[in-house]
Amino acid sequence: MINVVTLIDSIENIPGIGEKRLSALNDLGIFNIEDLLTYYPRRYEDMSVQIPSTSIDGQKVAFRGNVVSIPSFRFFGAHKSILTFKMKINLDVISVTFFNQPWLKNQIETNKELIIFGVYNKNKQELNGQKILNDAANTLQGYYPVSKDIQQKTLIQIIQNAYALYKNDIVNIIPENIAKTFNILPRQKIIENLHFPKTMLDSSNARKSATFEEFFLFQIRLQILKYSDKTNFGRSISINTKIVNDFIKTLPYKLTSAQQKVINEIITDVKAPIHMNRLLQGDVGSGKTVVAASVIFGVIEAGYQAAVMAPTEILARQHAYNISKLYADAGQNIRVELLTSSVKKSIRNQILEDLVNGKIDLLIGTHSLIQKDVLWYKLGIAVIDEQHRFGVKQRAILREQGENPDILSMTATPIPRTLAITAYGEMDVSTINELPSGRKKIKTYRASFNELEQIYSWVHQLILQGNKAYVVTPLIEESDSLDIQNAEMAFEEIKNSFPDIKIGLLHGKVPSEEKNKILTDFKNGKIDLLVSTTVVEVGVDNPNATIIIILDADRFGLSQLHQLRGRVGRNDKQSYTVLVADPKTEYGVQRLNALVASTDGFELAQKDLELRGPGDVIGIKQSGVPDFAVGNPIKDAQIMEDAQQSAIELVNTKNWEDNKINKELVKYLSETMQRYKDFD
Repeated sequence: MINVVTLIDSIENIPGIGEKRLSALNDLGIFNIEDLLTYYPRRYEDMSVQIPSTSIDGQKVAFRGNVVSIPSFRFFGAHKSILTFKMKINLDVISVTFFNQPWLKNQIETNKELIIFGVYNKNKQELNGQKILNDAANTLQGYYPVSKDIQQKTLIQIIQNAYALYKNDIVNIIPENIAKTFNILPRQKIIENLHFPKTMLDSSNARKSATFEEFFLFQIRLQILKYSDKTNFGRSISINTKIVNDFIKTLPYKLTSAQQKVINEIITDVKAPIHMNRLLQGDVGSGKTVVAASVIFGVIEAGYQAAVMAPTEILARQHAYNISKLYADAGQNIRVELLTSSVKKSIRNQILEDLVNGKIDLLIGTHSLIQKDVLWYKLGIAVIDEQHRFGVKQRAILREQGENPDILSMTATPIPRTLAITAYGEMDVSTINELPSGRKKIKTYRASFNELEQIYSWVHQLILQGNKAYVVTPLIEESDSLDIQNAEMAFEEIKNSFPDIKIGLLHGKVPSEEKNKILTDFKNGKIDLLVSTTVVEVGVDNPNATIIIILDADRFGLSQLHQLRGRVGRNDKQSYTVLVADPKTEYGVQRLNALVASTDGFELAQKDLELRGPGDVIGIKQSGVPDFAVGNPIKDAQIMEDAQQSAIELVNTKNWEDNKINKELVKYLSETMQRYKDFD
């Protein structure tokens, strides 16, 4: 008998697990008993015995009956076989066929009673058999995610062995008072009824409890991190609010009340002697950059340095240009430098020397900011733009290099409430929910490709009137496998049709130096129309651009389309977006219709969530949010909210770790938090 100690024992302790099976289970993310027992089925098949007269054509069913004919068996083709016989079920006689299971022929005997599971053809009264069932077998069969290296049958047997050995060591993790409030089943019953349910109601109730447990354990980790931030006394930066307000008065436009509100929220955090971890979310064009620039100005004036990290060189360069201009126009002597992979080595070395000596106030860059040799004199705040494009480890490096500076993350992809508590539960959230005054609503239209010539003629006329335009395509070059537009083809077509306008071509293969020149020429009016791939998706700002044509628009996600639309509508002129596509799927039609119907990024984010699911919307793999095994943050939004609120209340209770009612939870967290060390 195995000496059972804890559920974090290795699965090597389970009989029947050798080296190959151990490797196969590890590949599925199963390393210890806890992993194995909480590796739940994705679905179930009902194998309870039925009768032909009440069964539906094409349904998977189990029939109990007697064999009434001598079985016929033969091989055909290469290693293929067929086994057929008649089976009587009450007054019905049906034909049963098994393909490629020659070992079953010895189990089929005349007058023998069998239970056979398979697919029923009601018209022909035939059962395409899949397996012969044991009379004592569970009538609900769970189906698990498996790989080519381990079969369903093997995995089920291993789980049965593990449960038999460890079931008495399964303890309740959820504190008793919380479990009682939300009717959470005992953990042993959850595990039993998810793996071996007697009825679908048993599995359904167990799944609800497992969903709460999964969400609660996720949220408790986030809240511990958040509480740690709030109680971790960092540096208090004494920002002079009057100086910041004086700077804001020099801006060429008036800030919205939403912008002013979030500036005050951020400054309050920065002045407090705690570590700030705040998310600033706002729709495209809502003015997040000027908010960040205002706060950064206050931090620099207080004697600290600042960093801005962007996901692309285009966006980093744009930030460097725009923020430098804001400070220069305000008469402020602030040194801003740009650090990207294309910066020459000699210039880079000088920047790094000046940075560590405190001669640079603000360093803006890409991943280049988080290299080992980038050292700071006194980093007070780090702003991470489009933060979902950075992995949690990359964000953590920036914090470590700057000795735990305040962190302001920004995103132009609005997060619906149902996901905000999932993705950013450990962060405080500030939202800019209004656009600058004077902006006209962008008019958005759908069109088919047979209207493209007419659309180009219309764009041509608008350009002759002084407007500037984008044409965006999903590919750079022509593709043999995909019949979709490409940038080079569109560029040649427009250039040949309209030789009187100046056209530029931009895509990921264009060298950095040339890319920057093209964007500068476009912004300065030397290029009238820019044909591009999605390198212009985030942050590219040309206030003179009023038209964007998106080719094969159904190939883009809804948030991506909204980001692309945000490249226009940045002045007081009427702007237009035309979505050119002949969508072949209902999903494609829904995305385009949603974009035509709304310019509200928060509304579209919710729609995108409904259409695509959480992973694609927030970039789960990047953000550090796990793929939940049981729960769905959208469908189970109320359970997630209940779990979050319970976690918040618990973590904010004084000395909660010492309360005996939380003993098993504390023990569980101490054993598993190491796995979540990459949480930001």
